[in-house]
Amino acid sequence: MGIENRVAIITGSASGMGRDTAFMLAKKGAKVVINDISEDKVDQTAKELRDEGCTAIGIVADISSKASVESMVSQTMDTFGSIDILVNNAGVDRSGPLRKLSEQDWDITLNVNLKGPYLCSQAVHGHMVQQKRGRIINIASRAWLGGPGQAPYSSAKAGLVGLTRTLALELGRNGITSNCIAPGLILTPLWYELPEKTRDFLKAKQPSGDIGAGEDIANTVLYLADDDTGYVTGQVLYVCGGRSLFSG
Repeated sequence: MGIENRVAIITGSASGMGRDTAFMLAKKGAKVVINDISEDKVDQTAKELRDEGCTAIGIVADISSKASVESMVSQTMDTFGSIDILVNNAGVDRSGPLRKLSEQDWDITLNVNLKGPYLCSQAVHGHMVQQKRGRIINIASRAWLGGPGQAPYSSAKAGLVGLTRTLALELGRNGITSNCIAPGLILTPLWYELPEKTRDFLKAKQPSGDIGAGEDIANTVLYLADDDTGYVTGQVLYVCGGRSLFSG
């Protein structure tokens, strides 16, 4: 059945993987909500989608704020009348050696990467339960397995995997699936901000020999969001070119 006319909220979708996901779902017929914290980027992304004939609105919201999330969900319901797909994509990474990390590094990473998906899932689940249909898709990371210098990020993403599995158990009888995508190295603006030496080192560890694209994540979201993928729930799907097969 696909996702035609389904309503999708994608957090952090004004740029990067979230933007690629929004364009993918919209071009497949979904009505999408572009969410981010930059009003200019939100408005521009939503406009670009509408210019291509897609149905899209932009909503600025801080997903770490309960009031802000509830306002976003309310605006979505007022505009489209339903919420069928939630993609918890927004994220930040405050990395560094444990001894150098600040309490603020920990707080902002956990608030955006874990508290945000919790608040968004809590805000939409009542609507999904009522309509007996829903797809919650959380974007974690291969880093949930652990990584040097990634204490806050790895902890948040590991928590997101736990949240995914719990939601699958709680909501399964209501026709709602909850799944997790764990990307590896993806070509986003953050990748190009890394020193060339670091990029070469990371690429050398890739079993596939290459770096993924935002479309790789978008295609995986599309699979999990599909009406016909209702028997897949509580899973972590790695999109990492095999990088999850070993640590280090």
